[in-house]
Amino acid sequence: MRLDAGCELLFEAGEPTPLILMLRPRSGAGQWVVREEYILKPTTPVLEYTDSYGNLCQRLVTPKGAFRVCTTACVETADTIDLEPEAPYVPVQHLPENVLQFLLPSRYCEVDRLGDLANEIVGDSTPGYAQVESIRHWIHTHVAYEYGTSDASTSAVDTAKARVGVCRDFAHLGIALCRSFSIPARMVVGYLYQLDPMDLHAWFEAYLGNPDGTAEGRWFTFDATQPEPRGNRIAIAYGRDATDVALATQYGPLTLNEMHVWVNAAES
Repeated sequence: MRLDAGCELLFEAGEPTPLILMLRPRSGAGQWVVREEYILKPTTPVLEYTDSYGNLCQRLVTPKGAFRVCTTACVETADTIDLEPEAPYVPVQHLPENVLQFLLPSRYCEVDRLGDLANEIVGDSTPGYAQVESIRHWIHTHVAYEYGTSDASTSAVDTAKARVGVCRDFAHLGIALCRSFSIPARMVVGYLYQLDPMDLHAWFEAYLGNPDGTAEGRWFTFDATQPEPRGNRIAIAYGRDATDVALATQYGPLTLNEMHVWVNAAES
């Protein structure tokens, strides 16, 4: 499906403030950016660069006062996500070097503190996709989705204890539990068609092998907030956890007053 998606951010700056934005999707597996528009008001010089995870980042200094950012993109998306119940675990010694970083504990994903829970959840599931799906299903059925129950400091361990959170928390818990089995896992932030209520969304991906063993592994999508697998996603940013995928990072007195997000089927 072709989707029109966008995000509008309304800031107020007490003084000129350095700001890094991460709001542009890029073409890749499962999505093709047909066209896009990026509007800054007032107009401000921007330097774009690609970070170590392949995300497109926009670096600028906001002027003092009101500052508006509006990004829109028309993206061809996959209607379904790939399901491979037989996808095997990839031994660490066979992982690509750029995937190894997604095995390590990170700020919000305390891998070393969740091993017992991970073993309880997975049980005797076959190593690989079946383990990750057991984790996704457990989070969906045992953690309640409620706004206002977590904040920017909430980690995977906090969510495992409280059994409540939002999409970011679900993703962190899934990532940490996967890494407990030496399965690389990463966080994804982007858009999901017909998300209710509409907002920017977070999910996770796990790196697994191909069932026939003919090629190296690949990333598979898992979303513990949804009861069934859903496609029509637009990925904006990838990282170890929320630290790496912040859509706006400021270095000074800047207040986000409003944010609007939309995802609609594009007109044919």
